[in-house]
Amino acid sequence: MTTTTPAPAKSFADIKEMTFERALKELEVIVGKLERGDVELEESIEIYERGEALRDHCDRLLKAAEAKVEKLTLGADGTPSGTAPLDKNGDAPF
Repeated sequence: MTTTTPAPAKSFADIKEMTFERALKELEVIVGKLERGDVELEESIEIYERGEALRDHCDRLLKAAEAKVEKLTLGADGTPSGTAPLDKNGDAPF
């Protein structure tokens, strides 16, 4: 039995500089093209690979944003008294 190794991922250097919104918009365009079947097989493979890179980039940006999220802490009287890091399990203070 032979095993195949996955092909090395292509480098899409321009994606690294994209904002989340721009990357998501391009990913939506790619998904639309693939769903409609508007492209030839070879181009489908190429844009699928770019879509994977865009998805990975969006995922990284979302995780970075989640790491910055803070929750409000409340005093004994129920008024906000400051902030604290979001709980590890992602629980919100409410």
